[in-house]
Amino acid sequence: MRPDLAEAWYRNSGFLQLLRPFSWLYALLTGFRRMAYRLAWLKSTRFPVPVIVVGNITVGGTGKTPLTLYLVRLLQGEGFRPAVVSRGYGGKADYPLRVTSATRPEASGDEPLLICRETGVPVVVDPNRPQAVDYLLAHNLCDIVISDDGLQHYALGRDLELVVVDGKRLFGNGMQLPAGPLREPLTRLKRADAVIVNGSAHEMASLKGVIPDPVPRFLFTLASAGLMPVGVASPESPPASPDTVHAVAGIGNPERFFTTLENSGFRVIRHPFPDHHRFVPSDLAFDDGLPVVMTSKDAVKCRDFAGEQVWQLPVTARPDQEFVEFMQAFLGRCREKNAHAG
Repeated sequence: MRPDLAEAWYRNSGFLQLLRPFSWLYALLTGFRRMAYRLAWLKSTRFPVPVIVVGNITVGGTGKTPLTLYLVRLLQGEGFRPAVVSRGYGGKADYPLRVTSATRPEASGDEPLLICRETGVPVVVDPNRPQAVDYLLAHNLCDIVISDDGLQHYALGRDLELVVVDGKRLFGNGMQLPAGPLREPLTRLKRADAVIVNGSAHEMASLKGVIPDPVPRFLFTLASAGLMPVGVASPESPPASPDTVHAVAGIGNPERFFTTLENSGFRVIRHPFPDHHRFVPSDLAFDDGLPVVMTSKDAVKCRDFAGEQVWQLPVTARPDQEFVEFMQAFLGRCREKNAHAG
């Protein structure tokens, strides 16, 4: 996705009206596909273990991966053996691919590699997500599965749908692709098990009337853990704010990352790249000697060539207590189901 097109969606640029006929065709085709799964004309595979889908209805970053990392740790704390499946966007390999810390990002994609390195849980990449879950179960690697993205991958049966919304950008101009950022219409939120808003309480309040009342809604924020080195050679200490830095981001919503850095006291020189951009050394080369800061998702692709001036800013998801209780209640039902099955 080109950054300038994404900006146009959220500015509601006039030229997008020319794309409306294509959006109507897209909506027709995707609506027919959803109906085909609901009527069982197309197969959706259910599994003997619970499957949690963390997704969104918009193109671009909303905070799904930090929330997935949080869920992995929550499940581990509740005594489960979680695993993660992913499309592995931007990667190319023989599937299913079991991701390890040594896997090349060119094979796995950035997010699966980040999840594997951050948590150590089994991560399997496959465009055919049911095939990825089959692999996990055949090797007895888990007792619960999280699908990082895949809300629209209806071939994968699911027990819990969590839709993540960017509280700042919301749904852009409200149109479906390609005239807008929506993968599915807003009415799709009615069928979600919960909507989780990445943002502030004020932004959460702005969704009143947009999210149907029966659908539970929760809030989470992203907290910075401080700068960490990207390359193998570790400098003694990170640059202290408010130094000027080159901020490099190849994610769905680079502006949120830039704002996070500014809120941390840095003066930011912005360098946005397309989502899932495959970085090369020249992308990080600047002749002014200033530090370069990037996201953890981008950093996994740059470890081999990042110099001592290149840093990453990890973030962690901090959901509200109501979401924690919601998940604990779901996991309690999973335990009861397993007990009856046993």
